[in-house]
Amino acid sequence: MMREGRPADRPGATPASDLMEVLALQPRGEDRFVGMTPPTPLQRIFGGQVAGQALMAAIATVPADRPVHSLHSYFLRPGDTQEEIRFEVERLREGRSFSTRRVLARQTRKGEDVAIFALTADFHAGERPVVEHSLPMPDVPGPESLPGLEEVAAAHPAMVQGLRALARAVEQRYLSDPFDPTPRHPPDTVSRVWFRVTGTLPEAEAVHAAALTFVSDLTLLSAGVARVGGGLGGSIVGASLDHAVWFHRPVRADEWFLYETDSPSASSGRAMCLGNVWAADGTHVATVAQEGLIRSLDG
Repeated sequence: MMREGRPADRPGATPASDLMEVLALQPRGEDRFVGMTPPTPLQRIFGGQVAGQALMAAIATVPADRPVHSLHSYFLRPGDTQEEIRFEVERLREGRSFSTRRVLARQTRKGEDVAIFALTADFHAGERPVVEHSLPMPDVPGPESLPGLEEVAAAHPAMVQGLRALARAVEQRYLSDPFDPTPRHPPDTVSRVWFRVTGTLPEAEAVHAAALTFVSDLTLLSAGVARVGGGLGGSIVGASLDHAVWFHRPVRADEWFLYETDSPSASSGRAMCLGNVWAADGTHVATVAQEGLIRSLDG
């Protein structure tokens, strides 16, 4: 079961240490780990949490000189916030420069052991590049002058419960109102948010990759409703179906990074959403993709 007591109630606890406690899994036998969920008003586990934890489970079985370069995952069932998550790692490949891991996350449902999440991650030692290029960062204002979650909450108090549940660990600065009811039309359909983990994380590159994975699920699916306006929440709800991240270059998740999202296609109740991540110095550090289910509670 989940540990008792809020991480934030620990003496000396910080938002960054709270996040590290979530990402720091407990070994439970060979290639087996257990993760916790902090107390939350959310009815199900935040998808970025279980994705970040599964990546950490995979990382624990890979040599430190092979950073993750990609992950691909599926959300199979909603995660129960009151149950521990058990991560089982399978070592699929151990090559001369690549390592591949498959991770299955499980919980107990009515006495039955069921899978809630599956991830495959690939790790590469790196080599001399034959080609090297990247997508330039858009010219946008820096985070310091932009509104944060509290300003958004003041304008939309009924829409921010999910974001508020994670706001202590992750700072957010918005370049546009995420709940603007005005529909967007091409070519103006992208959304942009500055993020950073609050506080200082350990130096390990793997920790920052897992933290970026955690954050990358925060606003991505909202891109799927930009063309009808209003954002997710209220009568429009969404659920992540899958999630992929490609890590191009190292990133510090505790320093500001820009997350740009858009949705090139939506049909049959599903929206395809894409994201790009840049460090504050303009370095293109990651690309993200997700398909999500979007439904109206109004029928």
